Amino acid sequence: MSLEESILNLLATHNMCVLATTDPSGAPHATPVRYFADGFDLIVTSLGDSPKIRNLRADPRMSAGVFAPLTTVESSRGAQLFGTARILSPGDEEFESRWRIVTPRIHETERDRFLADPARCVLAVLSPARIVYTDHWQKRDGHPTRRTLTL
Repeated sequence: MSLEESILNLLATHNMCVLATTDPSGAPHATPVRYFADGFDLIVTSLGDSPKIRNLRADPRMSAGVFAPLTTVESSRGAQLFGTARILSPGDEEFESRWRIVTPRIHETERDRFLADPARCVLAVLSPARIVYTDHWQKRDGHPTRRTLTL
């Protein structure tokens, strides 16, 4: 499997990451969030006034960590994404196309919360410029455990 396929497989088969932003004072802010994969982009839903969205509006640089459950050392697998975020609000040109990716995957229990009404929701589209992928299992195929994809 190519590096690109390995990363896309990881992103498509998981739905949680830790999103790192910087607050206005320069302090780091790490938040566990659910994401929806769209190729290498991750889409995060949120209310528009959440700390992570405020931080990304002020400074769109972000980092996100996606990882598979660890059962043995050989099963260590994850990706660190480094890039920027775009905040999309209802009415923005790209909002509807990204919302169509999110909508079918919203769990039934969430349909009565803010996700039921896209007018209350913003989307943070996390677009990596670089992804550092770690997979200890790939050593058996002669690959290094850590490889970098530049997009």
